[in-house]
Amino acid sequence: MQAPSRTRELLVALFLLGALLLAPPLLIIFNQAARVFGVPTLYLYLFAVWAVLIALVALAVERRHAANDLAEADANVADKESGEAAGEPSDA
Repeated sequence: MQAPSRTRELLVALFLLGALLLAPPLLIIFNQAARVFGVPTLYLYLFAVWAVLIALVALAVERRHAANDLAEADANVADKESGEAAGEPSDA
């Protein structure tokens, strides 16, 4: 399971990566008259970086939720097994 602090560190790292990729020195590199499939390279770069950052943030957050759901399911199974071992009636 991924700890909340680990997820927070990952999100901070993604923010810093986004700030670096959207900094003016890199934007100047892509601010050219060239076009890719009829789209100016600067626009293509901006939307590509934006989409990749959104995908990475979604992946980081979903991994955390999936890990939490898995831990919760394991806890429920353990509780149910301990209840059966103690002779308590089950819901089934």
